[in-house]
Amino acid sequence: MSTSKVITADEIRKKFDLEGKPISAWADEHGYRRFDVYRVLSGVSKAKRGIGHRIAVDLGLKARVII
Repeated sequence: MSTSKVITADEIRKKFDLEGKPISAWADEHGYRRFDVYRVLSGVSKAKRGIGHRIAVDLGLKARVII
C-alpha cells in the first residue's frame, strides 16, 4: 500500500500563482463547483467525506491511498 504526497493549502495557492492559473479554472476543469473548492482551501469544509474529501484528495491536501 502506498500513499501520495500531501501538500498544504498555501502550497497549492502558490503553485496556482506560479502557473498563472486561477483556482476557479481548476475547479471547472475537474467538474467541481468553485464554491466547494474555495471552501476546502480555506478550511471551512473539513473535507472528511463526500465532495469536499474528493476535492482535497484531487488537490493533494489529503493522501490518495493506493491499495
